[in-house]
Amino acid sequence: MGFSLYTLASVGCALADNITMLWVCRLLQGMGGCAGLVIPSAIVRDRMGPSQSARIFSLLVMGLAPILAPLVGGWLLQWAGWRAIFGVLVLFGLFCLLGLGLGLQESHDTTHEPPLQWRTVARNYADLWRDRSFMGFVLSAGLIRAGMFAYIAGSPFVLMQLYGVSPQNYGWFFGANAFGLIAASQLNAYWLKTVPASTLLRRALWLPVLAGLALAVLALAGWMSLPWFVLGCFVFMTSVGVIGPNASACALASQGRRAGTAAAFNGATAFLLATVAGAVVGGLHNGSSQPLAVVMAVCGLGAWGCYRVLGQSGSSPVKA
Repeated sequence: MGFSLYTLASVGCALADNITMLWVCRLLQGMGGCAGLVIPSAIVRDRMGPSQSARIFSLLVMGLAPILAPLVGGWLLQWAGWRAIFGVLVLFGLFCLLGLGLGLQESHDTTHEPPLQWRTVARNYADLWRDRSFMGFVLSAGLIRAGMFAYIAGSPFVLMQLYGVSPQNYGWFFGANAFGLIAASQLNAYWLKTVPASTLLRRALWLPVLAGLALAVLALAGWMSLPWFVLGCFVFMTSVGVIGPNASACALASQGRRAGTAAAFNGATAFLLATVAGAVVGGLHNGSSQPLAVVMAVCGLGAWGCYRVLGQSGSSPVKA
């Protein structure tokens, strides 16, 4: 149902002849596309169990799409126009539907599930909100993703306007971060064979803290240069490949009976924080790299603090 709505809405976007129609179709596209964010995480949790979820999330390279999408979309816009972008998304939606029909079996046994009622749904979300450990992992993952979206929102100005990077070469800087994230994700999958997800998460959370603080200090002191900016952002973005999968696995570890609700909560929180971070970078714009550097530092420190204060307040099955 989600991908069907996504595909039909993509057709509407490609054929839109006014901005209102485009807005409406984009809204429907997002509502359908969220199924692809939430349900796969729940399926992994249903099938693999808590101890293997982090490794599967790493192999899925969670968080890569927001980095690659602007690059691919930019190329399509340049060579074929904006309608071609939505044409490609139509084909992508059809490809997902084909994969679902041919290769994916139902992972959740609904035989003994209670009837779907709004009170039950609201109670499940309320229970998740009161779960300190769950919220610690969710906020850690969400704030790291917020830092990533802050970079996506602010780096074009910093790189191209402040440091004179050409639009043609900007893609290489963006691609380097994508490579770092992919490499970190695959290394994380390998490390998880012998090291618990919670341990890897605890160690990796220091990376965005150090990178963010270094960027903020250099920017506020007026010492920022292109090499330091690129290095700090690369370390921060690479850490997403380790923090994202492990934090998500730890968050879902004890939520087997409500994995779908927990996955939805996790995904919605991440994108809400990401939206806020991107808006703050734009709202604080002052013609320098300071807004981006400070927001990334706050996100890194916030992720570390949420893990220390909330995430470690309870035991996680992923530790074993």
